[in-house]
Amino acid sequence: MDFTLPSDLQEIQTTIRNFVLNVVEPRAHEIEESNSIPPELIKQAAGLGLFGLSIPEEYGGVGLSTLGRCAAYEALGQGHMGFGGMVSAHASIGTSGLVRLGNDAQKAKYLPGMAAGEIIAGFAITEPTSGSDAANIRTKATLHGDQWVLNGTKHYISNAPIAGLLTVIAITDASKGSKGMSAFLVPMDTPGVRVGKIDEKMGQKGSLSAEVIFDEAALPADSLLGPQDLGYREALSILTNGRVGIAARSTGAMQRLLDLCIAHAKAREQFGKPIAEFQAVQFMLAEMEIDIQTSRLLWQKVAWMVDAGQDVRRMASVAKYHATEALSRVADKAVQVAGGMGYMKEYPIERFYRDQRLLRIYEGTSEIQKVIIAGDLLR
Repeated sequence: MDFTLPSDLQEIQTTIRNFVLNVVEPRAHEIEESNSIPPELIKQAAGLGLFGLSIPEEYGGVGLSTLGRCAAYEALGQGHMGFGGMVSAHASIGTSGLVRLGNDAQKAKYLPGMAAGEIIAGFAITEPTSGSDAANIRTKATLHGDQWVLNGTKHYISNAPIAGLLTVIAITDASKGSKGMSAFLVPMDTPGVRVGKIDEKMGQKGSLSAEVIFDEAALPADSLLGPQDLGYREALSILTNGRVGIAARSTGAMQRLLDLCIAHAKAREQFGKPIAEFQAVQFMLAEMEIDIQTSRLLWQKVAWMVDAGQDVRRMASVAKYHATEALSRVADKAVQVAGGMGYMKEYPIERFYRDQRLLRIYEGTSEIQKVIIAGDLLR
């Protein structure tokens, strides 16, 4: 049993880590102030293949396995979390449905532009009346002749303000309940589709989300993604596989926080010696390392399970729950180790502290993860 990442994945991690630390992080203040990602950073990220991590090489992507993508996400997590959130929302849940379910024509139409970062993608299921209760969506798609007509409102949709394409879950047969939902590929320039209120969030600046309104939005029949009336099942599958990516990004963020704390603890002196020599500080660093190592082992196991074709419903929830809860603990300890400096906006620990809080909520809250885990155990 070898837990060492293959050398090619280690090289990918190094390349991405260097990019986010040396290119993105120096512009973190600019991203925070403008709440947007500079276009040149998006272009540079595309040049590194970050938008094509899950897209097959034949369509211009990198074509990484789940293990490879998550290795990349861990490296991405060490940088600005808003930037990482924008990229991962595209490369994970925004892209995976089309890659897995799309027909040849749909893939040829969209995937090359998505891999090149020319079409930013997102995934739209959440609505004002449905968050954790994803089966309660009300957006409807009605077939009129050779067109599907969408009506409804989604909200908190990541990448919506900059997206060119959304995968949208809508009701196609209300009589079937959750078994009457379908997935659709919806270009954002479709008449009747518009972005509503852009969300003002506590953190993750630059990773924009917004409501999306569908008002008699007519789509060609071939916009249906995958089988009709199986959208809810496919949506759950997309979210399940996306959770391991969040676990990996959380692990990367924890590693960055620990690195910052170690450097600070060695440099900061109190009572005539570095605070790294005080056992109270050493214990916090040790606890951070424990959370990092356990989270890393979990995402690696679940990614391996996905690539092996195994059912990961329970273990993806285990990994997501553990890593995001661990990140909250690590972020809190990081502020404590850094003291007053950790509370200041010019120091990255303050930003990570705000940014990480969302990870325990989106793509399934911590409470929903426990419901999934317990339900699987008792099934």
